[in-house]
Amino acid sequence: MLLGDARQGKLLGNLAAFARTLRRAGLPVDASRMALAAQAAREVGLGRREDLSAALEAVLVGRERDRAVFRELFDVFFRDPEVASKLLAQMLPSAEGRADPPRQRPRVREALAAPRAAKGSLAPPEQALELDACMSASDRSRLRHADFNALGADEYRLLERLAREVPLPMPRVPGRRPRRGMRGARADWPRLLREAGRLGGECAWLPRLRRRSEALPLLLLVDVSGSMERYARLLLAFLHAATRGLRRRDVFAVGTSLSDLTPAFALPDGDDMLAAASAAVADFAGGTRLGESLAELRRAHARRLVGRRTLVLLISDGLDTGEPQQLREQLQWLRRHSRHLLWLNPLLRYEAYQPSARGAAALHAACDAMLAVHNLASLEQLAGSLARLLGSR
Repeated sequence: MLLGDARQGKLLGNLAAFARTLRRAGLPVDASRMALAAQAAREVGLGRREDLSAALEAVLVGRERDRAVFRELFDVFFRDPEVASKLLAQMLPSAEGRADPPRQRPRVREALAAPRAAKGSLAPPEQALELDACMSASDRSRLRHADFNALGADEYRLLERLAREVPLPMPRVPGRRPRRGMRGARADWPRLLREAGRLGGECAWLPRLRRRSEALPLLLLVDVSGSMERYARLLLAFLHAATRGLRRRDVFAVGTSLSDLTPAFALPDGDDMLAAASAAVADFAGGTRLGESLAELRRAHARRLVGRRTLVLLISDGLDTGEPQQLREQLQWLRRHSRHLLWLNPLLRYEAYQPSARGAAALHAACDAMLAVHNLASLEQLAGSLARLLGSR
């Protein structure tokens, strides 16, 4: 075990270092959770590694998607004292080992990798800027308004983690089927007759029906063409976390063809989802033929649109290379079979943007509204924009 001898003070030090690694992987570990972790470690003792792992997981992990990351980091962190000490000190660019390292989730690799100084920088490694969850308020504010397409590799990975924390409450509408309840606008006459027959023609109360609110069924169409490459991965990570828990959520990638990402979105872990989505999309960073992709959606997946109640979010820059007439026809069909069709466009980062391209003009004419999705601030405002837009209609 790497916890050392508790009498020599190594327990709290190692727990603090482990918590720092968890924070770099995106887990919200604060001082209160660390106090609980120290208490849990003392309660279960250091005799069995499995007991310690379960105790720390119970107090340090609050989200289901973080459990696999925690377990993998725990196994790596408490496996080899020499490796762990080098990872904690962050003095080497990589950990030493004779065997090939096992495949790790991207969040785990990033948490265990030592930060490298920028090329040409004279600052020592320990003074280099670390882009982790503990960044300063000024850095966080700058990244909130930074365009996704203008981020460096480290900033992009950090913003991908931050995007998973942005909430997106979906607008709720009255459900289609009434439910039984003590109060409601309608009387449940069939149930009243059954109760009266069971009680000899008498009934002491009047059963009623009421309509409960439910989130709209959601259809996500994400453009994965070359011009959308930097936006697609980050928006997929955002939508996977923000729409978790919806009763009906269908996701497709549109490019030169249509790819069904709904099975990938069913995975609880965001890293696993991105890996499965990458495997499912054969034309990632290719061209854009929205008309053909929507025609395939109409031909093979029309039942995904639930009775004109579906909210459709089409994420694209509108730079389509297909036939404009086909795109207009398919957009009109999609508009007729959905409740709302919203266009999420990253090109709205330009104040003077006009949808003058043929594909963009067709999208602008068919969609109910066009919203920006080019930085973290726009994602944070998206929920309010949807509520105002759907509430006004």
